[in-house]
Amino acid sequence: MRMRTGSEPRTARSPLRIRFWLGLWGLLWAGAGTVAFAMVGRPGWAAACGLLTAVIIVDLVVVLRHIRQGAHYQPGRDVPPYDPDDGRPGAR
Repeated sequence: MRMRTGSEPRTARSPLRIRFWLGLWGLLWAGAGTVAFAMVGRPGWAAACGLLTAVIIVDLVVVLRHIRQGAHYQPGRDVPPYDPDDGRPGAR
């Protein structure tokens, strides 16, 4: 059983592979929306979907970069949890 510190939302790690697959799903829909709205003559909606497509592509590039960087040092189960920094100088 893992020990919990109560600070998991602040110290949680990003699930990059899930973010990658959801980004691909969003890219598919945003790209399809761009094409569909352009074909029916709705340039405003096509531009909005195109902008969303560009944002998704940038996000996918960042996610792939982080995945390719590989794993960073993560403490094992034998390392006890620590309290996050509460912002007070010199506090331990």
